[in-house]
Amino acid sequence: MEDLLAQLRAAAEPTRLRLLSLCARGSFCVSDLCGILGQSQPRLSRHLKLLVEAGLLERMPEGANVFFQLPADADLIRQVLARLPEEDPLLAADRRAAARLAAERARAASDAFRRHGAEWDEMRALDLPAEDIEAALLGVLPPRLERLLDIGSGTGRLLEVLASRCGSALGVDASREMLALARARLSERGLTHCAVRQADMYRLPLADGGMDAVTLQMVLHYAEDPAAALAEAARVLRPGGLLVVVDLAPHARAELLGRYAHRWPGFDDAQLAGWLGAAGCALRAAHTIDGPLAVRLWPATRQPASLPVSSR
Repeated sequence: MEDLLAQLRAAAEPTRLRLLSLCARGSFCVSDLCGILGQSQPRLSRHLKLLVEAGLLERMPEGANVFFQLPADADLIRQVLARLPEEDPLLAADRRAAARLAAERARAASDAFRRHGAEWDEMRALDLPAEDIEAALLGVLPPRLERLLDIGSGTGRLLEVLASRCGSALGVDASREMLALARARLSERGLTHCAVRQADMYRLPLADGGMDAVTLQMVLHYAEDPAAALAEAARVLRPGGLLVVVDLAPHARAELLGRYAHRWPGFDDAQLAGWLGAAGCALRAAHTIDGPLAVRLWPATRQPASLPVSSR
């Protein structure tokens, strides 16, 4: 009961309710929140500290910044926020300011990509059949997932595609520019149950066995150590959960290794079966999506630790 009372006391203050209402719609750093609420950093930092200590917000370090968002299991505060009047002038002004901020972040991130010549939409750059790939992925995932992790989430497109099936979804990426674009995408579409954070795919800041499904779409061919990346993905997957790898089949396009910095010229079933088996996952029936470059989809089930793994 004491934890519940502590959370209610922490939320029972106008500025903290405004902060919670904003962070229920996306993730924001302190400077963002200062600009939206028009309050000083020391003042807001104290409020944020209280909310984090009460378990109503979680901190996500990202470079020199720290972003704040509602935890996935913040059911109590979501019920409280649902009672706030949408037409409240102060809350409406906060939402408008947050929307402007999201648009500015998206423009800044896009400008950075144009300046540096980064091919952030790889499927479009390689002329791959994105709709067919997404349909194939939807076909192997269950109709309902409580918790989904997308590794190498990029601009957040896959989170958007899978959002309707998930109770909560998290995307991780190493690129801050990618994360800015993803946050803008999720905010514009009102996908408040989806979030992104900066993370290394070899050292995910997540507990063991907490995810129902993990996806890696067009990520593994960049990995220096695919086996280690898959082992880490499997670690955060619950027994019986689904790990889905979507990537290029073996190809002879050597220019991709230079122009696009690919580390691997696609993968075959034997490679994936071996790596997934070593990670404690059993490979299921894989299939190919045809296009200018063949794309292969490999689903695998996380096995209970006590059972031997057999790949087929």
